[in-house]
Amino acid sequence: MKLFYRTLGEGPPLLVLHGLFGSSDNWQTHARVFAETHTVYLIDQRNHGHSPHAEEMNYDLMAHDLFELVAELGLRDVRIIGHSMGGKTIMRFAQQYGFLIDRMVVADMGMKAYPPHHDQVFQGLFAVDVKHCSSRKGAEERLSAFVSDQGTLQFLLKNLFWKEPGLLDWRFNLEVLFHEQSQLMAALPLERIDSPALFLTGGKSHYVTDFDHAFIRNLIPNVRFETMQNAGHWLHAEDPQAFIQHCLDYFNS
Repeated sequence: MKLFYRTLGEGPPLLVLHGLFGSSDNWQTHARVFAETHTVYLIDQRNHGHSPHAEEMNYDLMAHDLFELVAELGLRDVRIIGHSMGGKTIMRFAQQYGFLIDRMVVADMGMKAYPPHHDQVFQGLFAVDVKHCSSRKGAEERLSAFVSDQGTLQFLLKNLFWKEPGLLDWRFNLEVLFHEQSQLMAALPLERIDSPALFLTGGKSHYVTDFDHAFIRNLIPNVRFETMQNAGHWLHAEDPQAFIQHCLDYFNS
């Protein structure tokens, strides 16, 4: 699959992968800073942003999508940042194509399986009848009945666009994300990763606990763990300056 990406800056290649319901557009503020020392590639994963839609979605497919892009661009020794779902994608990529990686940052995501926990979000997204919704305000009012957190609400609404005059639509493939969520929550294979990795987690998040560290270290021997104590799962959005500094310090170490 030919993924959509945005690029800026000069220097070593740095790939950035968003999480579920996200897109490359969410990372443009970070990219401007990274671009001072890197050639940054902001990537839309399949069924998100401007990348193609497909009926299947799992980490083998998403890792191969990324490999095809890296091969097309002729990149090697890449640095990669992946948040949440993007974190699992880059770990699977590292299991299969680790020879292409210089080092990677996994942002608040483990290798284990997670129980489905987006039911309320999916209910809200399906409640927005985009084919008969004539305004973004109406969509926001409908979605806000299910999603009360303003940050999450605005994050989701960034995916809403005018497909044609008078017709709204979601940039992500809502039906496939819903039907394939068990694949997106699944554990990664128990395969070793030799690429150097930083696991950067939010102190207020429970996605990666101290209990997970030994399991991760067993499969990724060259791993470092750091915590942003005042951030949650959306650590890159809650404290972008600190997030960027953690990444740059690691890449430069």
